[in-house]
This record gives sequence, C-alpha cells and structure tokens, in this order.
Amino acid sequence: MNFISIFYALFLLSVLGIYWSLAKQKLRLWTLLIASLVFYASLHVQYIPLLLALTFINFRLGLEIGKNTSPGQHSLDYKISNEEWQFSQGDWNLRRLKLLWVGVILNVLLLLGFKYLPLLFKFVFQIEINSPDRYFKFMPLGISFFTFECIAYLVDVYRGAPATDQFLKFATYKLFFAKLISGPITRYHNLATQFNTLNLPTTDKVAEALWLIARGAVKKGILADQLGIFVDLCFGNLQRAGSTDLWLATFAYGLQLYLDFNGYVDIARGSALLFGLVLPENFDFPYFSTNIAEFWRRWHMTLGDWLRNYLYFPLGGSRRGLARTCWNLLIVMLIAGIWHGSAMGYVVWGAIHGLALVVHRLTDTMSDRFENLEQFWQNPLGIFVAWLLTQLMVFTSWIWFRLPNVQDSSLVIRHLWGYPADEQFAQKVYVEVLNMSQYQLTWVLLAIAGFMGVVYVFNRKLKLEFHWPIKLVFVPLCLYAVWLLAPEGSLPYIYFDF
Repeated sequence: MNFISIFYALFLLSVLGIYWSLAKQKLRLWTLLIASLVFYASLHVQYIPLLLALTFINFRLGLEIGKNTSPGQHSLDYKISNEEWQFSQGDWNLRRLKLLWVGVILNVLLLLGFKYLPLLFKFVFQIEINSPDRYFKFMPLGISFFTFECIAYLVDVYRGAPATDQFLKFATYKLFFAKLISGPITRYHNLATQFNTLNLPTTDKVAEALWLIARGAVKKGILADQLGIFVDLCFGNLQRAGSTDLWLATFAYGLQLYLDFNGYVDIARGSALLFGLVLPENFDFPYFSTNIAEFWRRWHMTLGDWLRNYLYFPLGGSRRGLARTCWNLLIVMLIAGIWHGSAMGYVVWGAIHGLALVVHRLTDTMSDRFENLEQFWQNPLGIFVAWLLTQLMVFTSWIWFRLPNVQDSSLVIRHLWGYPADEQFAQKVYVEVLNMSQYQLTWVLLAIAGFMGVVYVFNRKLKLEFHWPIKLVFVPLCLYAVWLLAPEGSLPYIYFDF
C-alpha cells in the first residue's frame, strides 16, 4: 500500500472513523494495532509472525531488565548485612546487564543477518542477488528502524526508564503503521505518554495534519519522482553520460533523496497527527548547514540522535580527549554506513562522513586557539565558504550512497571532469524523455534549491508560517497537482531499501 494512493486514503479514513468512534483507550490501541498489521500485510505479509515474535521477545526482555530484584532499601539494622546487600545489588545489576546484552545482540544479529543476506547467498550458496526486487523479497521492510527502536527501548529501561507491562501498548508502538517502514525512529516512552492522553485533534491540528500529508505528497510524487527519472537514466548509463550529466545527476540525487525521505516523513507525521499522536521531526533544512556536525543534527535527526545516545556517548563521546573523540566519530559513522547496507559503497560513504567530522572537530579545536581563524568562520565570507565546502562534501558523498558498488561509484568520480557524453545518450535523455536541454535542467534544479532557500528563510529566520485556513486551501490544490503531474508508476521510497 503506497502512501500516495487512493487505497491509502481510503485505508486512513476508514481507520480514523473506527478509531475516533471508540471511547476506550484499549479499543483504540487495538484498532491501531490491527490496522498496522493490515497495512504491513499489504506489503510483506510473510514477515508479520517474525515482527510479532520480536515485539514479544523485546517486551519480555524489557520487563526482566526493569524488574527490581534487589532485596529492597537497606539499612544497617535490617535483616541482611551491608556486605550481603552490596553483593545482592551487584548480582542484580550484572543480571540486568547480561539481559541487555542478550537483547542488543539478538537485534543486531537479526539486522545484520538480513542486511548481509546477499553476501551469504553469494559465498555460501553461490547465488548472486543483483536485483533489488529479488533481495527485498527476503528482507522485511522496516527491519532497520524496527531493531533500532528495540535497542533504544532496552537501553532506556536499563538506564532507569520504566518498562511497560502492557503488551498491547508496546505492540501498538512498535508496529504503528505511520512509522513502521521508514521511521522516524521514535522512543517508546515518548509515544506511550501520548497513548495515555488521546484527544480528538482540534481544527488547526487537523489542518496541520492534512497540510503535512499534502506537501509530503508533492515532495515525493512530483519533485522526487521526476528528479529520479533523470538520476536513474544517468547513473544507469555511466559509460555514456558525460561529466556535466554526472554533476547534474549528483546534485539531482541529493535533492531527490531529501525530498523523497522528507516527503515520506511529512505524510507519516501528518497521518499520526490525525490519530492525536505527534511523531518527532526528522529534518531541519540540512542543506543549509555550515558544517558537517550541524548537518548531522539536521539530517535524519532521529537516526543522528540514536547514534549519539546509543553509540557515541557509550564509546566515551568527547570526554576522553581529542584523539579518542576523533576515533569515536569515525567508528560511529562507519557503523552508520554498515547499517545502510552490505555493499562497500556504504562503508566508504560512512568513512567519508566520519573523516569530515574528524576534520571539523580538528578545525574547531584550532579555531579556539587562533582568534583570526575563529573570526574568519564567523564573518559572511567564512560562513559561505564553510557552507560550500560542507555541501560539496555531502553531495559528492551521495555518489557512493546511490551507487554502493564501488566500481560504479569510482567510475563516476573518474568521469566528473573532462569526459564527453555520448550524443545518442543526450538525445535520449534530454530530448525524448525530459523534453528540455541541459541548460534548462540546470535552471530547474537551481529553482528547486532556491525555493527551498525561500522556505528556509521564512520558516527558520523569520519564523513565519501559513495560518490553518490557508493550509486547508492549499491541501486540495497540492493533491490535485500530484494527481496531474506525478509520473506514471511512482518510484519506491528510497529509504524502504534500508
């Protein structure tokens, strides 16, 4: 069931009608859970038993980790000695730690097992899985986000957050259809608190929800999918595309990836808001960041938050000196690359971002020591240079993300300068498919980037937004535009692959 389809609209309206007609919280949770299972069944019905089993296992592990098995508040005149109480406390904490490791290892092994399934088939069974369609018949949709949320829940409980004893609430959180496939990564206690205070959305909340869905549909259905046609043509014909084509495709892919994923999150957040639930933001104009650390605070924010809280800080963060901090940054980004897939290109992409974070940290340290350097990065020229270098690194690194086969991505890097295009390729792409010239396509890409800049200025700098009546006016216009302008046979969401 595609988010941008009449079937999803009918599904959403039907579930909403049942959901808000019920008064009891328990019945609403059952409605959400059953609806989520139906939604997932429309995509990957064979993996529903696996997700339910994993949900139950993590639920039970959370209960055991959160269970207070210590002998209680101790005092010297109590039934046991101070020494016995300390031993009991130590045993209790050791048991909780072991259970946490069991849960983390189980989730990680499951994730790696599915992520690296192509390598297993290649080296053990001598079966090559080159087609994404063949591979994703084996890989459950949303497994990365599912396991990351499970790990976060177990760690939070180990750190002192209360474990839930209500399986219905936990299962509804885990399988909630709006966030199940591609996030945003949501912590249990954030959503569980909202489950306890479900209220019918006010008019302005409904308007906001519909506006999120409509603008998400525009981002994905019109902009991202149209850009994706050009990107697929260029990166699918590397030997025939020229240097200019590859630069345009690299820039177009950076915009496509952002609009595709951000559009999905907008629809997910809008859908959740209609049920009285607020999912976390996942993007905050990342392409206007002036350094790579800021970029990761504004790009896929829930993943960045997960990496900081459950990897970077446990590794020591920045508390153990500059050298250890740099190693931690590199390790975290390498793991982020591995999380995205088994191909070496993802590892290269993670390494590039890790090295960029290291360079930024070293530059920041040097700027603290040299006043002139600090002043340079704060003046308009320095800010522009910092933004340009950051985005040049981000966009070129997307090449390895789009083409995780290192041979393909290396070929693109070699052809970025002085490589002529095949004349038949130019005729096919620009005349027959796009019906525009290279020059016109460049202006289209710049216009999209410019519009994003205008929105950024109004939203972030001037703090201006449309009032809800205006948003309601734009909703049918946006949806009609998607119906009219979206290409036939919409492309799958990019982050469904992860």
